[in-house]
Parts: sequence; structure tokens; C-alpha cells
Amino acid sequence: MGFTPNGVTVLGAVAYLMCGIVLATGHRGLAGWLLALFGPLDVVDGLLAREKGQVSPFGAFLDSTIDRFAEFFLFSGLLFYFYKIGDLNIFNSFLILSAMTGSLLVSYTRARAEALGFTCKVGLLTRFERLLIFACSLIFGFVEVALVLLAFFTHITAIQRVIHVWRQARIKD
Repeated sequence: MGFTPNGVTVLGAVAYLMCGIVLATGHRGLAGWLLALFGPLDVVDGLLAREKGQVSPFGAFLDSTIDRFAEFFLFSGLLFYFYKIGDLNIFNSFLILSAMTGSLLVSYTRARAEALGFTCKVGLLTRFERLLIFACSLIFGFVEVALVLLAFFTHITAIQRVIHVWRQARIKD
């Protein structure tokens, strides 16, 4: 279709922004379906880059950065969704912030580890699992349960990654 890998990355960011806006306006199910539809773009950009021989450090950097914006768009949309339906209380606010922080930490630990020369693709909730839980919870209406799972298991995943890198570092020393 003429898209460059970086173009697909940016298109994915726009799609996530749309999902966040749709969610913020109160259309939880539609946002879930949009996320399920556009979520795979996150994988397509890397595949396209490898297929076209256009893998680059900037492309990897852009993809990683855009992925963090995408998560911000989704969690912000969810925050506004709870506000719109009158269910933004201290508990839901904490769950959203905890899930978002954990999600960002999972990504950060991998990026930082790989920048230092370690491998770090371990853990319970990689990006795919987080997006799957998020999309399904929006479609089927178990958002609070999903937030509890995300808030807990993203932090567990980040800790798993810290331990994994620590073990690798001990072997190198």
C-alpha cells in the first residue's frame, strides 16, 4: 500500500489516539473493537521494516517511543471514561495510574536492558498480553477486573525483568 515502516508506526499512533478519544467519549465497546483491529499495527511496522530491509536505529527508537504514547492515549481515555460515567473514584484512579505505570515500566526495563546489551523479552505481561486484556475488557465489560490484573501483573513483569537482567549481569561480572 506504499507505507514505510515509520509511516505504519505513526498510523498506529493515530489509531491509538482514536481509540483513546472514542473511549473517553463513553463508547467502551467500540474502543475495544478499534483496539483489537488496530493493535496489530504494532507488529506490522517491525515486520515491514525487516521485509523491506529498512530496519534502522531511528525506526526502533520511533516505534518504542510511539508505543509509550499509545499506552498514554489508552489509559487517559480510560480515565476520562470513568469520569464520564461518574465512576472516577480514588480506587479506580489508583488502578489506572498503577496499571499505566506498570505498563510503562515493563517497556522501560526492556528498552534499558537492551540498550546495555542484555536480552529482556521475559515476563508475564508483554505488550501483546496487555493490549489483549485491555481490548477484551473494553469489549466484554470487565474493565475494573482488567485494571486489577494489569496493575498487579505489570509490576510483577517489571520485577521479573529486573531479576532476569540482574542474573545476566552476574554472569558477565
